[in-house]
Amino acid sequence: MTVPALLPRLTSPVAGAYARLAEVFPGLRVKELTDGTPAPAGAGWVGAADLAAGGAALDSFLAWDNAQVLRDYGQQARPDVVASFGLHRYAWPACLLFTVPWFLDRRVPRVHVEDVAFQRALGQMTVRIRGFACLPGDPAAELPGARVVPDEEALRAEVRAAVAEHLGPVLDGFGPRMRRGKRALWGMATDEIVEGLWYIAHLLGEEPRAVAQLEHLLPGTAEPYVGNAGFRELTAPNGERLPTRDRASCCLFYTLRPEDTCVTCPRTCDADRVARLQQTA
Repeated sequence: MTVPALLPRLTSPVAGAYARLAEVFPGLRVKELTDGTPAPAGAGWVGAADLAAGGAALDSFLAWDNAQVLRDYGQQARPDVVASFGLHRYAWPACLLFTVPWFLDRRVPRVHVEDVAFQRALGQMTVRIRGFACLPGDPAAELPGARVVPDEEALRAEVRAAVAEHLGPVLDGFGPRMRRGKRALWGMATDEIVEGLWYIAHLLGEEPRAVAQLEHLLPGTAEPYVGNAGFRELTAPNGERLPTRDRASCCLFYTLRPEDTCVTCPRTCDADRVARLQQTA
C-alpha cells in the first residue's frame, strides 16, 4: 500500500508567497509579525499609519526623496513632485503585499494601515495579517482568520477591497502635498497595483498570466480605481509584438527630465515606445 506524503502544516496563508517574492526580488523582504510582537521603530523604519497621518513622519519620509532628487538630478523638484515620488516608493511594494499572495496562491490578506512598517533603505516590510480570503478547497481555509469566498470574481473583489482599505488612508495623508484630486490619486493606485505585479510576474516567468489576471482585476469599472489595466501590444517594423501599457496617472518625472518620459507614460508616443522596447530587449 502506498502511503501518501504528509503535507506540511500550514501556519501562515501568505508566508510561501512572500518567500517567493523575496527569492525573485531580493529588493523587498516581508516579515510577518505574530500577535504581541511590536513593529520595528527607529533606524529608518516608518509605520504606514504614520504616513497616513500626514505629519512629521511624512515630512521625514519625503526628505529622503528630496535629497535623492538633489543628489541624482542636481536640481530642486517641486514639492508635489517629491510627494508623488514618495507615494510611489511606498505604494508599489505595499500593493505587492496583496497581489502576490493572490497571484501565486489565490489568497488575499487583509492588512490594516496600522499593521505595516517600512524600511525602504533596506527594502524591508513588516506586516501583521489579521484575516484573509481564499477559495473553496484551499487547505488554508482551516487557519484562523480565513474567510472562504465562492469564486474567482469574489476573490478579485477581495483584492480590490483590501488594497483600497489599506491605501485609502495613505492617499489621504499624501494628498495635500501632491496637489491632486481623489481621481488622480486613485489613478496612481491603479498604476501601482498593475505595474508592481507585472514586474514581479516577469521575474517569475509568468508575465502573460499576470497580464490576463490584471485585466480581469481592473476592468475599468471597479471604483475607487481609475481606468483599466491598460495593456496593449505594439508592432515593431520587423513584425515583432511588443507589450506595453498606458498609465492611468503621471509620475511627474518629466518635470526633471522632459526628454526622458517613462515608456508607459501617455506622453510617450508609440514610435518612441517601440524604439525603446526594442533597445531594452
